[in-house]
Amino acid sequence: MNSSPLTQASLDYQRIEKAIAYLQAHYLEQPSLATVARAAHLSEYHFQRVFSRWAGISPKRFLQFLTIEHAKRQLAESSAVLETALDSGLSSPGRLHDLFVSVEAVTPGEFKSRGEGIRIEYGFHPTPFGQCLLGVTGRGICWMSFVNGNGEHEALAELRSQWPATSLVHQPAGTAPDVGQPNDVRTTLLPLVVPENGL
Repeated sequence: MNSSPLTQASLDYQRIEKAIAYLQAHYLEQPSLATVARAAHLSEYHFQRVFSRWAGISPKRFLQFLTIEHAKRQLAESSAVLETALDSGLSSPGRLHDLFVSVEAVTPGEFKSRGEGIRIEYGFHPTPFGQCLLGVTGRGICWMSFVNGNGEHEALAELRSQWPATSLVHQPAGTAPDVGQPNDVRTTLLPLVVPENGL
């Protein structure tokens, strides 16, 4: 007899919860899709489809977010780029560079220097989830946060504290095209799965 939709949904949720826990525990090993799928007791094809449906991103992208959050902590603690790359489970600084540019729209060196030598354009924009502050470099979105009860001033102060060495330019006309298509969902997804004190 076929499982009811509710039973299947519950089973899928449990499997994806298990897969997320596995990725959080093993992301430094950079596990393959096949390895994580086995941990969730699913075929690669079915796992990819179910994970993307439940998490909103692919398992590979989720693994990239976990990896880069680790790398950012390492760089913030003054680790060298090569050391950070290897400690993050990556084979070379080049892979770390590509990951940073893809996810953060800055290089590891620019992140480590807190934005020295780069320009970030920012603007405040309405979204279905409330007003957001968006920051972009020439490579794409590097910052997205939602304006809380303290208003725009507090949101901008947080951006400045994260990128103190950068040139911040108020340019809402330049950031507006990116509002409808942010390059990732880390601002809403990661707080749900990554503890504040690290992985």
